[in-house]
Amino acid sequence: MTDGMPEMTSLDRTALYKSLGNPLRRRILDYLGWHGEANSTVLARELGESSGTTSYHLRKLAEQRLIEEIPEKSGGRERWWRTLPFRHTTPDPVTMTPEECAAAAQLAHLKIEFDTALYHHAHQEYCGPEGWAQVQRHGTWMIREELLAFMRDYKVLLDRYGHSREEAPQGARPMLMYYYAVPELTEDHPTEPATAEPGERNGEPTGL
Repeated sequence: MTDGMPEMTSLDRTALYKSLGNPLRRRILDYLGWHGEANSTVLARELGESSGTTSYHLRKLAEQRLIEEIPEKSGGRERWWRTLPFRHTTPDPVTMTPEECAAAAQLAHLKIEFDTALYHHAHQEYCGPEGWAQVQRHGTWMIREELLAFMRDYKVLLDRYGHSREEAPQGARPMLMYYYAVPELTEDHPTEPATAEPGERNGEPTGL
């Protein structure tokens, strides 16, 4: 599901996962998230690619509504781009086609590498409960309905306290916030069915 957009088909999701699983396209999205805007020449210089390559991938990202052209800055052959607000929650894998599952698995592998680096970075930067880096671990008991309600409230909190890059107040810093909730394996429940991963947002530097 994407905010303000029609329900995605399996083909749409497969194309999305393939794009987000492409290392260069993710680097382009990361750069635009951090810097707000860029053209193919800037991206080529910063990412060590040719302008033809970055221009091609920019067009593909635009086709999937992950980025858009900045008309007031574009002219002639020079086109400037910015990210678009975006949310997506991966559906239950049992409802996916084999091709969609493969694309989602490739994307998950790339994100695991990023998440591992983020985990180490959070611990390295931690300087107490009042610092910028926060590390929390909790355990509790919930029924499924309570867990889903918690997820909805979690997203509401992010919207309440978070800001877009353009609307961030003075002193704000880009924050990477990842949330996982996983049932603990016990003798009564030795395995758990696969579930959808947390939603993700593009438009800010999230590593999407």
